Amino acid sequence: MKTSCPFYILDVFAEKKYRGNQLAVIRNAASLSKAEMQAITREINYSETVFVLSDEKRNGGYDIRIFTPAKEIPFAGHPVLGAAYVIKEEIIGSPVERINVNTCVGKIPVFFGCEDGVENLWMSQQSPVFGQNLPRAELSRVLGIRVDEIDHRFPVQEVSTGLPFIIVPLVDIEVLKKVQVDLEEYRRLILNREAKAILVFCPVSAESYDLRVRVFADNYGVPEDPATGSGNGCLAGYLVKHQFFGKDKINLKVGQGHEIGRPSLVLIRAEKVGEKINIGVGGNVVMVVKGELLR
Repeated sequence: MKTSCPFYILDVFAEKKYRGNQLAVIRNAASLSKAEMQAITREINYSETVFVLSDEKRNGGYDIRIFTPAKEIPFAGHPVLGAAYVIKEEIIGSPVERINVNTCVGKIPVFFGCEDGVENLWMSQQSPVFGQNLPRAELSRVLGIRVDEIDHRFPVQEVSTGLPFIIVPLVDIEVLKKVQVDLEEYRRLILNREAKAILVFCPVSAESYDLRVRVFADNYGVPEDPATGSGNGCLAGYLVKHQFFGKDKINLKVGQGHEIGRPSLVLIRAEKVGEKINIGVGGNVVMVVKGELLR
């Protein structure tokens, strides 16, 4: 007898429906093989699809697996938030303040709270690990911009809170808008390098956002991502470590996805406490579709 697998389509980091980053959540998925999970993810073809293995809590949380169209990955932000939303609304079915989501990199706590009349979900990420600084000239070739359009005051650096990113500070919004990745240069850059995704950012003066971001991850089957919780968590740690705003604590609104027609709002918080940097990434989740996976 085949097991029923409910599925849900969500918009994560969305101020309203049909914005933010689309996510498919498959429930009761322990009966699916890895090959089936990968095939379903390719069929859906969103940046990620998340599989909640069981409606039952294990080891203090709910087990999930995350896939991109290209491969399984250990951690990603918007699948964790989307999975937590489905667990709260569809499995638990009553108000809760916190849910633990078990990923390949460990247990991720997700908190629920109302701010300005909107229910935002917040996830605590691991303290960031800072890797190599990269040459600006190499990134300028990858991104199709001049070297002097990368902000010389701050490093181009690998950062990870579970999934590594290359963080690139740009001088202004016009440079960010014109970035166009050269795939040959990109593949040379990531060859033998742990970080396969690139996050470019710049401050903006618009009232809606403090920063604008773009993320490129062709290695994972995502040429450009509408909203990236893991990447923005890495960015939060980077901003605090390098005192980008001149302080050890930030609370910012980040706009992403505008260039591909999926504008999103990602909330980031970070604070240096001793040798660690505490990071929170948050946003709204909107349900779009409920159904059942046909097998």
